[in-house]
Amino acid sequence: MAHVSVTINGRSFRMACDDGQEDHLLRLAAEVNGKVDQLKGAFGEIGDTRLTVMAAIMVADELADTRRRLKAAEAELQALREARAAVVERSEEREALLAHTLDDAAASIERLTAQLGGLNRPLS
Repeated sequence: MAHVSVTINGRSFRMACDDGQEDHLLRLAAEVNGKVDQLKGAFGEIGDTRLTVMAAIMVADELADTRRRLKAAEAELQALREARAAVVERSEEREALLAHTLDDAAASIERLTAQLGGLNRPLS
């Protein structure tokens, strides 16, 4: 287990994370710190706890929005998959119909050829 020191609102916090996740944790902490700085710019010094809670709520709101968009995208993807499956099915049905029609046409041509061949035989 790795340990990383992150800084949020000028205060350092030692945190544990899985090995290899140190950079990810540092990026997350920087994002939270950016939210805190944004709130400090808008509201001034309103207390560490309040700033941290407000930043957490902002991040949670962004996460909720992302989840909503993901759910909508997944629903759209499912609709597109269903539409594609319907198009493929119609295409296969048309292809089968065309193949059957061509088989019928070929059989008709063969019958006509046989009939015409019988007409060209010399009379004995």
